[in-house]
Amino acid sequence: MYRWEITRAALAQRVFAIVRSKTYDEASATADTLLSAGITSLEISLTTPFALEAVTTLTRELGDDAVIGAGTVLDAVSARMAVDAGARYLVSPSLDAEVIATGHRYGVPVFPGVSTPTEMVRALELGADAVKLFPASAHDPSWLRDVRAALPQVPVLPTGGVTVDSAPEWIAAGAVAVGMGAELSAGDRDTVAKRAAELLTRLADAAPEPVDGAEAVGSFHR
Repeated sequence: MYRWEITRAALAQRVFAIVRSKTYDEASATADTLLSAGITSLEISLTTPFALEAVTTLTRELGDDAVIGAGTVLDAVSARMAVDAGARYLVSPSLDAEVIATGHRYGVPVFPGVSTPTEMVRALELGADAVKLFPASAHDPSWLRDVRAALPQVPVLPTGGVTVDSAPEWIAAGAVAVGMGAELSAGDRDTVAKRAAELLTRLADAAPEPVDGAEAVGSFHR
């Protein structure tokens, strides 16, 4: 698939799950629980031991049934290793030109981390496919709404502190999707399944508010 097609697939549910664990086995179990709960896009954080092996295994086993990415990609070397492992998209908490260039060189979308309008614009100039607002807990949906009044073309992915209750508010404020870690995956399989079902329903029903009659270029879901 082309980068835009991968981006659309990765963000189709308006949420991507973040798997960050202390062990490979724990990461595999968490990923399995999330996928069984109906989540179709998740990133394996490179802070997880043997994260690249997990990416390879999941990508091989799931094929086109889910979109598996790599998270916490901080430099070009890590980006290339993640691509070689089979990651379909790369996510970073920071904005690094070489990570974006490396991902794009091999047809992989990149969602770098930003926290200010200046960084958002710089990310677009570097070719970012979407931007990860991190940490989202440092802001609130009203902040994003204000930013979108000036930058409606920026596809924003709030991540870090997003909850089931706040996720629809972020979408209403103009986010194209949200990233969620323990807020989504904590608990046993039944708990996660119920939480995921509620989240997906609420996100599907959430309607972005118009910005002076304009729609964000990055609204991949319409």
